[in-house]
Amino acid sequence: MPFFFCRMNPPRADFAQTMTDAERALMGRHAAYLKAAQEKGIAVLFGPVGDPKGAWGLGVLECADMAEARALTDNDPTVQSGQGFAYDVYPMLSANLRASIRRD
Repeated sequence: MPFFFCRMNPPRADFAQTMTDAERALMGRHAAYLKAAQEKGIAVLFGPVGDPKGAWGLGVLECADMAEARALTDNDPTVQSGQGFAYDVYPMLSANLRASIRRD
């Protein structure tokens, strides 16, 4: 199955430093949502990236196609919240996994 690189963009560059309690709770729901996708074998890895220009979320998904990847990102609680979170989703042209996580 193909892999997809996903970048979750927060609503503001300083989001990681200025999160409200409500946003922190939303991020907890986001993490639980992706953890469930990981347990189903869809999310290969995910987590925050400490970009000096502003932290953002990275995910690698293993999905049948772009429609499945988009369905997962579109239904993320952060996106559904309407608070300005958005994903960029790109198909990976190839993916070279280390032996301990290969699926062949």
